[in-house]
Amino acid sequence: MRIEGSGALVVGGASGLGEATARALHAGGADVVIADLDSERGEALAGLLGERARFIAADVTCSDEVAAAVSAAAQAPGGLRISVHCAGIAWAELVARSKGPHRLESFEKVVAVNLVGTFNALRLASSAMLANEPDGEGERGVCVNTASIAAYDGQIGQVAYAASKGGVVAMTLPAARDLAASGIRVCAIAPGLFDTPLLAGLPAGARAGMAASMPFPPRLGRPEEFARLTCQIVENTMLNGEVVRIDGALRMAPL
Repeated sequence: MRIEGSGALVVGGASGLGEATARALHAGGADVVIADLDSERGEALAGLLGERARFIAADVTCSDEVAAAVSAAAQAPGGLRISVHCAGIAWAELVARSKGPHRLESFEKVVAVNLVGTFNALRLASSAMLANEPDGEGERGVCVNTASIAAYDGQIGQVAYAASKGGVVAMTLPAARDLAASGIRVCAIAPGLFDTPLLAGLPAGARAGMAASMPFPPRLGRPEEFARLTCQIVENTMLNGEVVRIDGALRMAPL
């Protein structure tokens, strides 16, 4: 799939991994719609990118709001051909402790945003892609979702987050198979420890400890490295139904 001339939707595109991806796709010549809850950051990014970029406020758990973002991206001259989902939240809580069991509402919230929200964008974006004319490879679009290495090595207190990201991993192959006959690919990226706003508030010592735990390179991942991998998946038609880890060979310990 060619990035240049394609319409692209980046859900959760106002900051972190999503912002880097929106920047990379725009630099590659795509018409980019940034969808996010953070209107201030989203509008600022769209204004900075300028032509071929716009912001749509959207909550990933709201079908109507995501549908509006998809519709806006589909208005690009090339149609919506690239959908990237980066929106997500984290939560730390034990399954059970002396104060009581894990709160059901917090588990449900994480799953609603990270898993159901991802599926919401996937189903709406892929449906819009059906209207595209196939390219020379017979391709109509590509969807790239964000999982996490927590899907494989979830740490203590990560049960909700790990479950939500495990769901993203598990739906990648069946979604790719569902959409294969229509020429729409589905992949996911499972990042390790990346230097995003999620980690920015941690003390310097904690961040240094995380970096030291990385086999190689011994540092936190850079959002632009995630964005580069996203673009490589978009451009490589043989990548389909796959979850790609980008983690510097990190396998997280229980703590």
